[in-house]
Amino acid sequence: MADLTRTTVHPDASKLEGMQHTKQYDFQMAEDYAFKSEKGFTKRVIEQLSYYKEEPQWMLDFRLRAFDIAEKKGRPKWGPDLSHLDFDEIFFYVRPQDRKGTNSWDDVPEEVRETYKRLGIPEAEQKMLAGVGAQYESEMVYHNLKEEWEKRGVIFLDIETGLKEHPELFKEHFATVIPPEDNYFAAVNSAVWSGGSFVYVPEGVEVDVPLQAYFLINAQSMGQFERTLIIGEPGSKFHYIEGCTAPTYNSDSFHSGVIEIVVKDNANVRYSTIQNWSHNVYNLVTQRAIVHAGASMGWLDGNLGSKITMKYPSCYLVGERAHGEVLSIAFATDGQHQDAGAKMIHAAPHTTSSVVSKSISKGTGRSSYRGLVQIHEGATGARSNVECDALLLDEHAKTDTYPYIEINEKTAHVGHEASVSKLNDEQIFYLMSRGLGQAEAMALIVRGFLDPIAKELPLEYAVELNRLIELEMEGSVG
Repeated sequence: MADLTRTTVHPDASKLEGMQHTKQYDFQMAEDYAFKSEKGFTKRVIEQLSYYKEEPQWMLDFRLRAFDIAEKKGRPKWGPDLSHLDFDEIFFYVRPQDRKGTNSWDDVPEEVRETYKRLGIPEAEQKMLAGVGAQYESEMVYHNLKEEWEKRGVIFLDIETGLKEHPELFKEHFATVIPPEDNYFAAVNSAVWSGGSFVYVPEGVEVDVPLQAYFLINAQSMGQFERTLIIGEPGSKFHYIEGCTAPTYNSDSFHSGVIEIVVKDNANVRYSTIQNWSHNVYNLVTQRAIVHAGASMGWLDGNLGSKITMKYPSCYLVGERAHGEVLSIAFATDGQHQDAGAKMIHAAPHTTSSVVSKSISKGTGRSSYRGLVQIHEGATGARSNVECDALLLDEHAKTDTYPYIEINEKTAHVGHEASVSKLNDEQIFYLMSRGLGQAEAMALIVRGFLDPIAKELPLEYAVELNRLIELEMEGSVG
């Protein structure tokens, strides 16, 4: 095993001077880490990571096998241009503090607390949410769960603790929904995953307030590879919410998460995420749920910021009368490409699915819907409907739609609608005649366009989404 030494990095203080906090991700905290790997995607980095985490041998073997799979697969040759993503310039593992995760907010280091105050974690705690987890760089640094849910058998831990405290449950489900063979970035994540959530809700338990997690990239030129595993036993019901952000640096960062969800018979699971990465982050994520008989899975996916996003929440409907839905928002501004969508795989009779995708493009931004609806033979009576609506804010903005529909069952009912529109001058004129400025009028129209999805969010997240939209709208006029 190679020498594992402590690394401390302090960025040039001049980078922190004169910052105007006009956007949520316009902040940078001093970097002070227990360990920061060498750059590059290598077996040496994987061995160091596994050593620090004190993992069982089977997990190290899994990681090294995933590394070999990634090396053989190579990057996808479709979708956005990833040629500028240089793995040799990325730190694949950063451990922020030489301590384990804590359940007390007061025990978290001050610089980390200050960062997360910006994201509203103490405020969320005051609102008595069911659980809050916070990931800083590659590790979870804060985690809490209401005592009443713990008594009912609910598990909400960082994923490393889940592996150590519930090894059999973990191993039974880990990488069964998204194996490393699935795609290149899933293989990369499988090799270097660090942090993320482990959620287990027992049979028949309903958690009536959301479980929440927050993820932050603070280090420059960093990769973050959280892996979240969520298990809903039969008849359970709960809502998991994730927020993500990163400060602005001149160099690129890389986020490649994997979200695996198992929705057992008659369970009802919702997963919502508002991702507000800065415009230097490559956001390449695999999200999938296996949905069993009579169960329901809902994804609400908001994508703002990031240089490039590739993200397609998926439902594999494997049990009779399983239901899946995706509500998706993408906002692309100058220099951004938001390539988002959904996959619905119908593999059982009388399964149903719904996809509603809303995208907005501004300046040189480009948004793309990329989706798949697949009806397997024998999935009798399957029904699916897809709606894709794109809004262009000016003449330079771009949008694309790539719908793939594969039907191998004659009794299936599948619908697809797509529309592209520009801001309506008459609407803007009317709103301005009622006393609004031009920028306010445009922002109001955009919020109305997104309302069918925003109204599905809890109130505090709907407010945050509107605030982020307003920030992205700045400079739309003139």
